[in-house]
Amino acid sequence: MIGSGESVRGSGQALAAILVTAALAGCSSNPLDSSASPSGNSSFRDRMSNLFFGSPGAQAQALATNTADPNLDCPAADIRAGASTLQFNTGAEKSANTLRYQATITRLARECAVRGANMTIKVGVQGRVVLGPAGGPGQIEVPLRYALVHEGPEPKTILTKLYKFPVTIAEGQSNVPFLHVEEDITFAVPLGPQLENYVVYVGFDPAATKEPPPKKTRRSR
Repeated sequence: MIGSGESVRGSGQALAAILVTAALAGCSSNPLDSSASPSGNSSFRDRMSNLFFGSPGAQAQALATNTADPNLDCPAADIRAGASTLQFNTGAEKSANTLRYQATITRLARECAVRGANMTIKVGVQGRVVLGPAGGPGQIEVPLRYALVHEGPEPKTILTKLYKFPVTIAEGQSNVPFLHVEEDITFAVPLGPQLENYVVYVGFDPAATKEPPPKKTRRSR
């Protein structure tokens, strides 16, 4: 079953809202970067492309696919709170004038399949990169993290995956959409009703964009 999430939990910044509005107003027809998902299954990718960027008929066809066990619910996919946007600035200071690019997650979809005692979830992520006042044509590396979490009084992370993939803004473009596909979130199906509390969270990981501190060299005595 493929499910889609329309709502995005944003950072609440006015600048982000303005940039996202401008980006959506300038959408072009399916200009996807095939390098966005090194492990993406072509069939699933095609259906995600139809769902996110296709005609209403293609979107309905993508939503009609169901490969999950009908006796088991497909865990929900959601955007992690506070991780729907990521800003790239020039220098350490963060302001409207130093903003180079802003990446935003706009929509999710997922598909579940049960094989024996395991379930596999495939997740498609639609997003957009918008050019800021200090930006220009070029390529950025977007860090996207997937986490399967067992929610409850004490949430438990079952597994997590981090991807860094390139998004290129060409000369004359002010924004560009991207599609990333994760096709192998596989885990053992829990006993009883615990599966109802499983959630796949997706969000940008700002820590992954930071360069590691230089190693200190020992001085020889």
